[in-house]
Amino acid sequence: MPGKIIKVEKGFATVDYSGEKRRASVELVKVKPGDYVIVQAKFIVQKIPEKEALGAIKLWQQGKKK
Repeated sequence: MPGKIIKVEKGFATVDYSGEKRRASVELVKVKPGDYVIVQAKFIVQKIPEKEALGAIKLWQQGKKK
């Protein structure tokens, strides 16, 4: 699931997953607050467009309600 970068400092980003916050390394991908990203093994591996990220988050939340 994509997450939104809320803060970047000292080589790590704080990524918000609909209220759950986690840290991930920015070593592989250059990011800034407001970017949507995919994280794997605590590394940001890809930035994705906001529209695509919001669509994926919406689908995930709908599936969670069922």
